[in-house]
Amino acid sequence: MADGKKLIPTGRLLVMAAIAGALAGAVAVYASITLSGNNGAPQQPAVTASGADAASCEAKADKAKTVADAATGQVAAMLPANPPRSLKALAFNAPDGKPMSLADREGKTLLVNLWATWCAPCRAEMPALNTLQKEMGSDKFEVVAVNVDTGDDEKPKKFLAEIGVDALGFYRDNTLDLFNELKKRGLALGLPVTLLVDGDGCLLANMNGPAEWAGKDAKHLIETALDQAADATPGT
Repeated sequence: MADGKKLIPTGRLLVMAAIAGALAGAVAVYASITLSGNNGAPQQPAVTASGADAASCEAKADKAKTVADAATGQVAAMLPANPPRSLKALAFNAPDGKPMSLADREGKTLLVNLWATWCAPCRAEMPALNTLQKEMGSDKFEVVAVNVDTGDDEKPKKFLAEIGVDALGFYRDNTLDLFNELKKRGLALGLPVTLLVDGDGCLLANMNGPAEWAGKDAKHLIETALDQAADATPGT
């Protein structure tokens, strides 16, 4: 019996030690995911594209830095893509309801914004995005605001009508697949998410959180991206 009594607490200690070790390991893994990098944001994992698309985008690191350097003031949270990567395959529905991808907007610099009606910062910045499209939209530039509400189109369309958004196309993904794809790529932490993509479908810069998109800082950023597009030559 004396030996048996000694075994009981020893066994308990072993179990407790195993549990403590498992918890410590879990905390360590969580910390390495959420606190990596200098600013406490998740480190963006390397996401590869195939063949020529990947090589073409990766060669645009200097362009991405030039564009990101123009992100000051009210759009200072826009970070350079490091490295630039191909987003041509990102898919959602076009304003006519048909499936599309960013490859279908080839030749246009795009400001892609993911938003939802339940996201207060998203709601607040929609009028500014609408103004940006009105003032700068052209055959070379478009604001692509993609609504990611689940369910049908009634609620987001009603919201846009109520606030007078009349220049933005009604791009849509009610499956959350687009958001989850960006999250998997380390580009989305929440909503809103904004991506600056060039005419080849290459990500140049990205931002999590809202911004004043109708202000002079945002316009300067877009003008810089358009200048870089104008200076581009095939294969660069």
